[in-house]
Amino acid sequence: MQNKSIRMKEYIVSARKYRPMTFDSVVGQTALTTTLKNAVKSGKLAHAYLFCGPRGVGKTTCARIFAKAINCEHPTADGEACNECESCKAFNEGRSLNILELDAASNNSVENIKALMEQTRIPPQIGRYKVFIIDEVHMLSTAAFNAFLKTLEEPPAHVIFILATTEKHKILPTILSRCQIYDFERMTVPNTIKHLKMVAEKEGIQYEEQALAVIAEKADGGMRDALSIFDQAASFCQGNITYQKVIEDLNVLDEDNYFQLVDLALKNDAADMMVLLNNLLAKGFDGGNLVNGLAAHVRNVLMAKDPKTVSLLETSDEQRKRYVEQAQKAPTPFLYKALQIMNRCDVEYRQSSNKRLLVELTLIEMAQITQPEDKDVPASGRSPYRLKILFKNLRQVRTKAAPQVAAPKPQPVNSHAAVGTTAAGSSVSAHTAAQSATAHTATVVTAQTATTTAQPAAPHVTTHFNPKGIGVSFDSILHPRQPSYLRQEKVAEAAAEKENKDRDFTPEELDLQWVAMCNRMPKQYIGLAQRLKNMRPQITTYPNAELVVDNQIFLDEVNKLRGSIRATLAQLLHNNSIQLTTRLAKAGEAQKILSRKDVFDELRKNNPSIERLRQALDLELT
Repeated sequence: MQNKSIRMKEYIVSARKYRPMTFDSVVGQTALTTTLKNAVKSGKLAHAYLFCGPRGVGKTTCARIFAKAINCEHPTADGEACNECESCKAFNEGRSLNILELDAASNNSVENIKALMEQTRIPPQIGRYKVFIIDEVHMLSTAAFNAFLKTLEEPPAHVIFILATTEKHKILPTILSRCQIYDFERMTVPNTIKHLKMVAEKEGIQYEEQALAVIAEKADGGMRDALSIFDQAASFCQGNITYQKVIEDLNVLDEDNYFQLVDLALKNDAADMMVLLNNLLAKGFDGGNLVNGLAAHVRNVLMAKDPKTVSLLETSDEQRKRYVEQAQKAPTPFLYKALQIMNRCDVEYRQSSNKRLLVELTLIEMAQITQPEDKDVPASGRSPYRLKILFKNLRQVRTKAAPQVAAPKPQPVNSHAAVGTTAAGSSVSAHTAAQSATAHTATVVTAQTATTTAQPAAPHVTTHFNPKGIGVSFDSILHPRQPSYLRQEKVAEAAAEKENKDRDFTPEELDLQWVAMCNRMPKQYIGLAQRLKNMRPQITTYPNAELVVDNQIFLDEVNKLRGSIRATLAQLLHNNSIQLTTRLAKAGEAQKILSRKDVFDELRKNNPSIERLRQALDLELT
């Protein structure tokens, strides 16, 4: 029992056990460590350094290594500490008085900083410098920053400050300007995998590279997070870290699901996508995380399409091959459109009241991208577009259920009654043409009625022509003759337009079209339009309207455009008979012109319940 407790006390987490002790052992920060080693070799040291970057990338570790190397009595040729002198031994054993650390998160008051400044007056006992490492320096209060500023600007010759922070933007510019700033990079997935392999080999733990890749991606660029997850996975897997156990332990979606969803979308198989989504949601996975993960997967597939961008994939070599294989099957427009759809879903997900439905619609839209249009829907024309058929079974059900309605057979045309051209170029009489127009109109109505229940049939045209007239002449090009059905449609449209020009209108329609006209006026008349919008013409003797203006200057401006205003109202109201007159308001007739806001303010002032309703619904007057 005693031996077991001793073994438990000796356990140290990997993040502490394998913490780098030299510059060369720091992972993923080669440029920064090279700069710091060169500073140690040359002896050109600044009085203040600022190490900034995301969590777990080695800021505090590099600060300690740098502080030890600065005070080393016999540094190596490449700028590393010797670990043999008294200063290095004191640091390694935790008894050095020349290197002091302060956690600004818990010591952020002015008194703490003043106490620290008092210690700067004491010179080092061993070594050349007294190094102060202040971690999470952005947590200092403004007063503490101000108290620290003077000492930072003119510190004693034997003092060096090393500040570390994850949020550089919170530090005062006056502090930043007095420091050498080093920006630490996030850990890449390959570097993290390489370091985890080293740790696993030293600990005697078996692993799958794909499992380590999942841990590295989950760490999101932080080596400390990666080592913590590694310890968790090693404990769960009992010394054999496999891919399946890691995704089970971390509750991470298997990458195979994303590959399968993309393959199903390329096959337009929305039904199987819905089944797969239901299985994932039943296992407790969040729909928003699923969409985000699928978007990241599609982005990786897009990067894998071009050999130049394959290097941007932060994943294992085995997984990179799978991305390249799927990229060969997925068209580039499909990937672009899928990313747009999922990005829109990500924006709308938090506000959606039915999140599952939103995710389902997103996957259905994704399945529609490469699906061709239905053959029974024309590519252009007046027919309304229909939704694409998402499930193949629906097409079969519709085919079986829809009755087959035959298109009406064309009536036989008498050759003697057909429209033709005589040798002298004369045509048939007007009476015969009128009868043909009537018959054509009835035929068109019948055909349109049949179209609603049956597929459109190809038009059957009976023509009689002179064999000598075959070919194209310059006269036919310069003076083309329109088909009879087009001429008849134009006649019908002209009659309908003439009928619309005499249509009646109400005062409410006049007000509505008056506001619409003001909103459409050109920019140079924007001031005039705003004033006209607050006025309303009144019908005097139908269809005549009168506009009363409160001052002569504005009346002159309106009269200059009165013809255009009348023509616009005639067009909007479909009535050419409307006339618009203007006059100056008489004494006592003019009154204050209320805007919509004024009217609403007066309304809610007289009726408090309207104001309560506006506040409850968080409404604004547009």
